[in-house]
Amino acid sequence: MNHSPDAPPGFDDLPAMIVSLGQPERVWAIPAIFGQAGALRRLHEALAARLQPGDRLVYLGNYMGYGPDVVGTIDEVLAFHRRLIETLDWPAHHVIHLRGAQEEMWVKLLQIQWAMKPDETFGWLMRHGAEATLRAYGGEPQHASSRFRSGVVVTTRWTNELRERFTGHPGHDAFVHGLLAAALTADRGMLFVSAGIDPDKPLTKQVDNFWWGAPGFDGLTSYDTFRTIVRGYDADHRGKIIAPPLASIDGGCGFGGPLYAVCFTSSGEAIEELSVEV
Repeated sequence: MNHSPDAPPGFDDLPAMIVSLGQPERVWAIPAIFGQAGALRRLHEALAARLQPGDRLVYLGNYMGYGPDVVGTIDEVLAFHRRLIETLDWPAHHVIHLRGAQEEMWVKLLQIQWAMKPDETFGWLMRHGAEATLRAYGGEPQHASSRFRSGVVVTTRWTNELRERFTGHPGHDAFVHGLLAAALTADRGMLFVSAGIDPDKPLTKQVDNFWWGAPGFDGLTSYDTFRTIVRGYDADHRGKIIAPPLASIDGGCGFGGPLYAVCFTSSGEAIEELSVEV
């Protein structure tokens, strides 16, 4: 089943934020999690024993949405980052968190009073996974439409209440609003994205293609100087597919498949893999 949304109605693009990983020998990547906190905890336990000094760890977005424990997932991501810093003496910047479509949808939900058609936009968000996130932070979908019909002031009060519940979870607001768009190695040999890129646009013009994806990505044969482009969300959840220059590692976590962590060398070769069932 295809769960890939197009960009939602009623909002402008956001500028992309791209970070360099330096030139590590190995990079571990974790694809879409979709609120599966238990699977992520087990993956982290296995991963902690495999990480080596100098490795990088890149989360490829979509921590939220669809699954049963969105709050627990964010808590686990934050706790593992602290563990790496405090226990394994990792530099904080060796862990990278990318934005996925679910995080973009959540940010837009918190601003829905400014949408041209908030009721229509809200329905779109709920159909594409955001209902699980809304409920996780104490929101009830059935209460929303009446607020939207009452106008901007009432809708703003609703989003403010939702935001207060969200910010009541320590670290969650800063985490979501600090997510990056993409990560690349210093030699521009490897690129890590959430859902894809538009092959017809330069890297600096991708904007939200990083988390929504774009037509033509699956057939990509070359792009810029990148030997390998790793993505963490495949709308068809086809599992790990390594077909240079593409490496798609969405195992279908949250849709009947496992949660992966895949280790890549600086040359783009996938050399190690962890997998846990949901």
